[in-house]
Amino acid sequence: QLQASGGGLVQAGGSLRLSCTASGKISNASTMGWYRQSPGKQRELVAIISRGGSTTYPDSVRGRFTIARDNAKNTMYLQMNSLKPEDTGVYYCRALYSLDIDYWGQGTQVTVSS
Repeated sequence: QLQASGGGLVQAGGSLRLSCTASGKISNASTMGWYRQSPGKQRELVAIISRGGSTTYPDSVRGRFTIARDNAKNTMYLQMNSLKPEDTGVYYCRALYSLDIDYWGQGTQVTVSS
């Protein structure tokens, strides 16, 4: 089970840090990630991190967002800087252990005002 937190309302140019805490060991997760869903749009990838620490970002957030995982705390983070109104949405965390074991958090709302 995953619990996402840290969302809120922030002005454009501001920062937020999201956290995703797992009830189980995330060290066994092959990939963890953050996704977001904006009103009227499909859920999209924001950042992923592999078990080995490799990270991937889409062009829309690269250089502004940083994903990290702390296996000792069973927690994943998303540091979001230089936020833009288009970053507004519900942010979901995900932990992929295998094709059959795929967990999603409940989502946390991020609203960026212009």
